[in-house]
Amino acid sequence: MIEPEAHAKAQRRPDRAALVIAAGLAALGVLIAWDASRLGTGGSYARIGPQTIPYVIAIGLGGLAVWTAIEAWRGDFPEREHQEVRPVLWIVGGLLAQLVLIKWAGFSIATGLLFALVARGFGERRLWLSLPVGVLLSALVWLIFARGLQLSLPAGPAEQALGGLLSQAVSGLSPAPGGAR
Repeated sequence: MIEPEAHAKAQRRPDRAALVIAAGLAALGVLIAWDASRLGTGGSYARIGPQTIPYVIAIGLGGLAVWTAIEAWRGDFPEREHQEVRPVLWIVGGLLAQLVLIKWAGFSIATGLLFALVARGFGERRLWLSLPVGVLLSALVWLIFARGLQLSLPAGPAEQALGGLLSQAVSGLSPAPGGAR
């Protein structure tokens, strides 16, 4: 008598999604190996140069690709739960919105919108609250990175206004030139 679990396993077909993942891993491994073959040989004495680690990574990816393909062909992967598409679409929409808006709207507005849409994807329904919170947090991050660390982040109208306010606040704190000491 065949047990129900063994019978179900015998009836399972190869996992096509896992086979696609295996093909992707193999393609990435081949791409890394090809790119490593174009690097110069640097280590003449120790025989370890700039090609070594990319080749190790390519071999590792190739091994994972073979292992994934074998497990997929056997049908050894567990059954996947149904994937909810709506949250993924909210998150991808937020990433696309940031990609489109960051150039002309600036870091704070684009990243604040990303924050709000990702929060919506995770179940937060109050966009009227998450959008301003996201913009404020993003403005704080912009302030720390752009002004504090002197790193270049895209500045839009919100960042220019914030920078102007900050410049006025700093100039108001410093003494006027030629003033009394």
